[in-house]
Amino acid sequence: MDQLTLGIGTRLQHTQFGPGVIVGIRYATYLISFINHGIKEIEKTDDRLEEIIPENVTEEIETHAEVEKSLLRILRLWNGFSEIVPLGERWKGGTMILQPGDTSLKPKDVPIDVFFHKIVMLRDRLRVMEQQINAHKLLSDEDKVNLQQYLTRIYGSLTTFNVLFKNKEDWFVGDKSSD
Repeated sequence: MDQLTLGIGTRLQHTQFGPGVIVGIRYATYLISFINHGIKEIEKTDDRLEEIIPENVTEEIETHAEVEKSLLRILRLWNGFSEIVPLGERWKGGTMILQPGDTSLKPKDVPIDVFFHKIVMLRDRLRVMEQQINAHKLLSDEDKVNLQQYLTRIYGSLTTFNVLFKNKEDWFVGDKSSD
């Protein structure tokens, strides 16, 4: 495709991934939410990409707020939306120091905001996995429940990191019956 100026919300057809909608734009790539393949980063010049021009479409006027609501609904549906989760105020600008037991080795300094971002990404990916398990067509209900229990235990193992979150509603929650 030689057109490099498509906008968010543009519907596209990709020969490998099928129909999709542009949900993000980078310098040389589009982030496209595909119906059957989730979000993929595709080069703007990819020859397998084609803009879909719907036929017999009447011009509709949508407000910015309506477009934003629609886009957020699509992003949540396809799990490409990563909410912004704030780091607790006391941790901003902080550093996590990993000190080896062997004093002859150098410690490793990790900015807390970098570590926190990785924790949030892990949580988001666990949520996506949970949704995919629950929506899986071949798993039995019993298999889904068993896998869900493992995910709950994983969330429980991550509760140590709740201290980093600014808001309690963002916390990891494990099995509440074991409290």
